[in-house]
Amino acid sequence: MVSDGERRARVALSFLAQPGDPVLGAALERMSCGDLMGLVTGADGDGSVVLTGGPLEPALDRAICRWRERLGEVPSMARLAAWQQSGLRLVLPGDPEWPTQLDDLGTVRPLLLWLRGCGDLRLACASSVAMVGARAATGYGNHVAVEMAAGLAERDIGIVSGGAFGIDASAHRGTLAADGVTVAVLAGGLEFGYPRGHTDLFLAIARQGVLVSECPPDRGPTRPGFLIRNRIIAALSRGTVVVEAALRSGALNSARHARELCRPVMAVPGPVTSDQSAGCHELIRDFGAMCVTCANDVLQHVCPPGTQPSDLRLGPSTARDLLDPVTTAVLEEVPVRGGRGPASIAVRAGVDLDTALRCLGLLAASGFVERGPQGWRAKRLERAV
Repeated sequence: MVSDGERRARVALSFLAQPGDPVLGAALERMSCGDLMGLVTGADGDGSVVLTGGPLEPALDRAICRWRERLGEVPSMARLAAWQQSGLRLVLPGDPEWPTQLDDLGTVRPLLLWLRGCGDLRLACASSVAMVGARAATGYGNHVAVEMAAGLAERDIGIVSGGAFGIDASAHRGTLAADGVTVAVLAGGLEFGYPRGHTDLFLAIARQGVLVSECPPDRGPTRPGFLIRNRIIAALSRGTVVVEAALRSGALNSARHARELCRPVMAVPGPVTSDQSAGCHELIRDFGAMCVTCANDVLQHVCPPGTQPSDLRLGPSTARDLLDPVTTAVLEEVPVRGGRGPASIAVRAGVDLDTALRCLGLLAASGFVERGPQGWRAKRLERAV
């Protein structure tokens, strides 16, 4: 359990340092947040501190100077209380709601997360998929995102995305339409609420899932902040699906983070004439991303072996799927044209003659085969759904 003093120090540092600051992360591997804040405020003397293994590194020394200049940005306890009374809550490493998969980010792990919504973040992300893509999405991309997100939500898979226009919004809406749980990781503070045009969408997500940000609540997004935020989207989920992306799309940055975390990277193919799918094609062609076209494809890559839903299939169900392995082996050796004798079928199928005759009788009764002038032959059957 994190002590109150350590919590206050961690919150203060989140207002001083930029999200994902690797210098801060490296320093916190060797000292507590309280000790580091002591260096920033000068509470531990003149700052001439010696760390284990040598003197204070120049990079950390410069960072401390920057953080000291921002001490005025640390909010009062009353301001923090007001944010929490408005419906925001803080989650820190070690708290029950903290998703431990974020620890895989190492030195760029978020200091803390601000949350809004009725969902439990840890539970929402326990079985989740990140779905990202172009802001200027095409009708094709939006349709695929809605259908795929809804299909995953119906199988109790949460959807993590960035709350942006285009593919992100379609992924969130598809999940909400299927009464699933969705998580939106925003690049700016939750009180700022960017993009402004998604106010209603964010309200719906809060009622059914969770809004997440590592930024102070009233801070707006920055251009680098969108890319920095993507590491959280990738780390929260079991795998990342890029639905539609141009060659310079920020969604490819999410895929890179997922690949670095050794999480499955998937991409949806699009028209070869569409620039908005060129990034997806590059991921599949050059970076080993798995090609996916529907929710079932995604489930094959993110569900552990043996835990896939029972309705997961590679294709439509047919009457042939109900046959036992021996009968199927016999059917495989019955030709469509001409005919074949039962003894020859038995040898080819690796069974004795009595077994072959029994199976042929069952297959004939079920309409799979028939006896012709030249022996047994298979009948052409319509595929049954």
